[in-house]
Amino acid sequence: MAENANTQRTSDSGVSIWLDDLSRTRIESGNLQQLIAERNVVGVTTNPSIFQKALSQVGPYDEQLKQLGRIDVEDAVRELTTTDVRNATDIFREVAEKTDYVDGRVSIEVDPRLAHNTEETEKQAEQLWAKVDRPNAMIKIPATLEGLPAITATLAKGISVNVTLIFSLERYQQVIDAFIEGMVQADKNGHDLKHMGSVASFFVSRVDSAVDKLLEANGSDEAKSLEGKAAVANARLAYELFEQAFDKDPRWADLEAKGARRQRPLFASTGTKNPAYSDCKYVDELVAPQIVNTMPEKTLEALAAHGDGSPSIEGTYEESHQIMQKLADLGISIKDVTDKLEADGVASFIASWDSVLSDVQKGIDRVNG
Repeated sequence: MAENANTQRTSDSGVSIWLDDLSRTRIESGNLQQLIAERNVVGVTTNPSIFQKALSQVGPYDEQLKQLGRIDVEDAVRELTTTDVRNATDIFREVAEKTDYVDGRVSIEVDPRLAHNTEETEKQAEQLWAKVDRPNAMIKIPATLEGLPAITATLAKGISVNVTLIFSLERYQQVIDAFIEGMVQADKNGHDLKHMGSVASFFVSRVDSAVDKLLEANGSDEAKSLEGKAAVANARLAYELFEQAFDKDPRWADLEAKGARRQRPLFASTGTKNPAYSDCKYVDELVAPQIVNTMPEKTLEALAAHGDGSPSIEGTYEESHQIMQKLADLGISIKDVTDKLEADGVASFIASWDSVLSDVQKGIDRVNG
């Protein structure tokens, strides 16, 4: 198979396509190389739920588990996951070099149980960076209030960071501030800013899932007309903030002159959950330069089959502000929605991590008799 016209058009419109999935099977089968060649995939994100799915498989990890022997399950999980991420970064190394390390990135997340512990998050981020030991890795840190100073501290050490679980514009502004301060400190600490990378992962479809329930409960014609619009409007306004925030910050011009790159917005949670909506909705409606869109394979294949990929954000800000105002007029608090989504997101990742630990312990017991 050759390059796909729809993913190529999406890429040509300025969107970096990343795959929101990773497993030992995907690495060893050659599938990642195939997606690079045929689907314009230029990066990978992982999270506890993705590793839960991967590590629940019986077989692919047995050989490494045998080599590890009866070690502590937490250590075993870190060995398995960092091995996958290290091997994936090697596969994407050529992409990283061709794009001067803008893309070709593979992310691994700190333990979600540390989401409200600044010091331990910072400590583990440094450990993961050293363990993976690849320049095109990224360490994922959640954008909780406690995560913000850890983001700054991690960047200050010259470590590339993927900030995850962002739902609100208010928190996104705080993330940008934390990023810029981290780059200021990295510069003071003598780190080369040119190859440091960062993305701000703004979650999309979950906003519609939450807001649509409130609109359905309202039941009015006005509410009905707003179904399926909140998530894209929220994400488009995040892009508006991205376009404005760096130029407004007096620290940024000096950093940019030294080679620093803007922290790009990454749209995550882009799989369509409502079957009434297009299965490419959260890709096709969020196309603009300097965006990363990380998508599950099902969404990637939908994009390849019948996606558009043409620019779709420019000129939408006024409409997006109006949508958010109409929601407020109906008594829907986006802040309440996004606060709950953040808390639920952390809880969901903790549950997935607990399952990972349980599955890997079973694997340790099974292969070691």
